[in-house]
Amino acid sequence: MAKKNEAEIQQNTSTGFNIVKFLEETKEELGKVVWPSRQQLISESLAVLLMVTLVATFIYLVDNFFNWAAMQVFK
Repeated sequence: MAKKNEAEIQQNTSTGFNIVKFLEETKEELGKVVWPSRQQLISESLAVLLMVTLVATFIYLVDNFFNWAAMQVFK
């Protein structure tokens, strides 16, 4: 069994890269993808933008607080 797998691997690697086969397999794999609906894409994109904005604002506020605290200590 192991020898058969080794032989298949050697056969597949010895032929090199085949662009036509690659494109066919890529098209086949893209056909398996479940694409989101327009509404789902918009709502999830807005959720990501909202979370990024909230986290960035939180980090900004924490940074300003520590900056203020350091100025009070080292003044």
